[in-house]
Amino acid sequence: MAKPKINRQRLLWVDLEMTGLDPETDKILELGAIVTDWRMNPKGNLTLVMKQDEAFIRKRFDTAFWREHHATAEALIAQNATGLTPAEFEAQLIAFIQEQFKIDQPEGNIVLAGNTIRADRSFIDRHLPEVAKYLHYRMLDVSAFKVLFEARYKKVFAKPENHRALEDIEGSIDELKYFMQYIKVA
Repeated sequence: MAKPKINRQRLLWVDLEMTGLDPETDKILELGAIVTDWRMNPKGNLTLVMKQDEAFIRKRFDTAFWREHHATAEALIAQNATGLTPAEFEAQLIAFIQEQFKIDQPEGNIVLAGNTIRADRSFIDRHLPEVAKYLHYRMLDVSAFKVLFEARYKKVFAKPENHRALEDIEGSIDELKYFMQYIKVA
């Protein structure tokens, strides 16, 4: 079986806000998506909220991390009432992907981009399996650049940590642009 060729026109940047980091027990609360070209120019964006049981969210948010980020936790809980069912959420995300990438069926060639994107991908694979069919097995992870540039070149990008999906993606795109300015092509 031939490996799908990477879509060389656009990237799908995704950030999920979840109740925690375990895709088996935690749930998706919010998704931000930005489609860019490979020069990181935005072409479209989407924000979705997935409705979850509020008692479950509050129970999972009873951690040191969410106590430290109390305002964000309360904002995520407050918007939960307006959330979509998982089926509606996945359908709207697929419609966005189809529109932005000009495709009708999954081709498995869209590169998922983001910061520590493997965590988000594990939630997509588990909770959004129809979306996963559109994605290439390779991903563009900004955190790999972060590790390399900080360790080897002492270049650090101060990315804001809002823990809100769309703003986090915007920060990741800015971070990749920062690191890319140091790369010279012969």
